[in-house]
Amino acid sequence: MTLSVTTWNINSVRLRLPIVEDFLRRENPDILCLQEIKCQNEQFPAAEIAELGYSNIVIHGQKGYHGVAICSKLPLTEDHRQDYCGVGDSRHISAIFEWAGRRIRLHNFYVPAGGDEPNRDVNPKFGHKLDFVEEMKALSAEAEPNTGSILVGDLNIAPLEHDVWSHKQMLKIISHTPVETDGLLEVMRQGKWVDLMRQHVPDTEKLYTWWSYRAKDWAAADRGRRLDHIWSSADLAPLLESVAVLKEARGWTQPSDHVPVTARFKAP
Repeated sequence: MTLSVTTWNINSVRLRLPIVEDFLRRENPDILCLQEIKCQNEQFPAAEIAELGYSNIVIHGQKGYHGVAICSKLPLTEDHRQDYCGVGDSRHISAIFEWAGRRIRLHNFYVPAGGDEPNRDVNPKFGHKLDFVEEMKALSAEAEPNTGSILVGDLNIAPLEHDVWSHKQMLKIISHTPVETDGLLEVMRQGKWVDLMRQHVPDTEKLYTWWSYRAKDWAAADRGRRLDHIWSSADLAPLLESVAVLKEARGWTQPSDHVPVTARFKAP
């Protein structure tokens, strides 16, 4: 028995529903976590996704902005939505599912991008991002007794040197500034989270999940960043079988600038 969990910033689920449906038919993960769905709960294409076998859906939507959803073949219970920074944005949802005799809490995050200027004094969006990350430090992978944890999402930070195309040139660019990367690494340390993508791919190798729309030829330039993440509690980390970044999805018709990332676990 295996478990596959995919995270994907879809950048408008209604606009890109055809590629979501194609992905689900082709890759068939057990659970799909979407970010930046950009719709209210009642506008989410739940019926179309349920027809493909994903009848268990929890949504935290918002009109025109943000929004996260979990679409699962497995039953979902005890769903929870946390209002980080208390501004009413739909950036987090979690739910419990059971697999291989284990109870697992799955968190799905969309961390603020932070704007363009890495200075909170002149750019409130950057301050919001830093405050959001600060609040995430309270989230423990061991928060609930007898419950493992998986955390996925677009965290909008590439924390390691080889998570960006040029560490030196990116140090003053939002998503790779030291205050952000240090903050996200501290979220992992304090919460006892395991970075499953870097467990599977050594941190000496380049690893990207996002390529800008601004590049005339994104594939040729290959100036990517690892903004999308999959973490777990320590008890689940040894069960990781693989992590797949579907880079080709960046070249699909009307693509998101992020691609799907799937972690597969094997039963103990």
